[in-house]
Amino acid sequence: MLAKALLCLGLWLRLAAGRDTPEPGPQPSISNTQGDLLFLLDSSASVSHYEFSRVKEFMWDLLHPFTFGPGDIQTSIIHISTTPTMEFPFDQYLTSDTLRKAIKGTRQLMGDTNTGKALSYAKEKLFSGQAGARPDVPKVLVWVTDGFSTDDISEPMQLLKDMGVTVFIVSTGRSNFLQLSAAASQPSDKHLHFVDVDDLPIITKELRDGILDVLQASRLHATDVTSSSFRLLWPKLLSQDTGYYSLEYGPRADPARKRTQQVSGAHTSLVLSDLAPETTYEVVLIPESNVHYFPPQSTRVTTLAEEISPVQVLISESGPRSFQVSWAPVLDSVASYQVLYGPLPGNSVEVLEVDGRHNSTVVEHLAPNTTYLVTVTAIYRSGKERSLSAKACTQEGERGEGAAPGVPGLSLEGPWSVHGSCV
Repeated sequence: MLAKALLCLGLWLRLAAGRDTPEPGPQPSISNTQGDLLFLLDSSASVSHYEFSRVKEFMWDLLHPFTFGPGDIQTSIIHISTTPTMEFPFDQYLTSDTLRKAIKGTRQLMGDTNTGKALSYAKEKLFSGQAGARPDVPKVLVWVTDGFSTDDISEPMQLLKDMGVTVFIVSTGRSNFLQLSAAASQPSDKHLHFVDVDDLPIITKELRDGILDVLQASRLHATDVTSSSFRLLWPKLLSQDTGYYSLEYGPRADPARKRTQQVSGAHTSLVLSDLAPETTYEVVLIPESNVHYFPPQSTRVTTLAEEISPVQVLISESGPRSFQVSWAPVLDSVASYQVLYGPLPGNSVEVLEVDGRHNSTVVEHLAPNTTYLVTVTAIYRSGKERSLSAKACTQEGERGEGAAPGVPGLSLEGPWSVHGSCV
């Protein structure tokens, strides 16, 4: 017992030290997103080794769904210490595996918390080709702090924002709310997060979504992706009077199926539908302006696997002459449902038509104490069909109910069955 207790205590202490933190769960990959993302990491002596390790885990949780490369996301780390130090340039680690190892291997420098110096250093590196930064891509700074700085941050932070850098701040300690609110990009409620270091996973998705909004705001990108459609969004480049857009899209594996359509210059979004599931589409948006030249924008979107309905059929509220049939899920891609039912054994079948927006119906006028086979068929808008069956059983009827439904001239007294007993 003592050995078991010591083993459990040892495992608990390892977890508490952050050494056995589980790998992040599966996340949809994020591609066709371009930008330079810089982490300003408090590496000073005001941060404990435990806090530093938790922040590194948070950084990787935040980053791992992204696609990295010269045409996608590039990232770097600058240490806040007595003297600011760049851990690695933006273009050094361009795969998820190498970047994960680099973050894991990052060591705390200790020293003073000279955040102002680090911000001035970051301003140089975010726009330096020698540091691997790229021109004409969105720039995002994520500052993770315990809220303490030994020098002024207001002037270098404002210079960064004046140069177009979007600043997100994550505070894990006691901080001056007014100071950090002024430092973060506006609105501050979307760019400033206060959280305990052990609760960083709570804000991971919200922060990642905020970064994505910044990186994609100036580019053609897709949202609301389903198995058969997605919505395209792009920045406002034209107007009704200055031109129109030519939109080209088609399966990446079959360029011959490329389609082209013209879109009004007043529009900044469009839904593409009737697409194939689990298919990667190449999309090109060409602004046709009679005033200025705008380069084409492109993106690549993969539709989801086709959703299936029904995957579950449930029987409830069974009585002598009726029961309720329910199914799930309800999908926009389903136009209607057919509910087929008939007694077992037997060859007679009745059909109920149900609108595709509904997921249940009541089957009536049945024989008591009888087993029925119920089949729910989804009729998709594409013309495809999918069926799922279940057995249902009516309860015993009261004595003297008379003729059994569906069997003319048959009359039984007391408990009775037609076409077989319920089992």
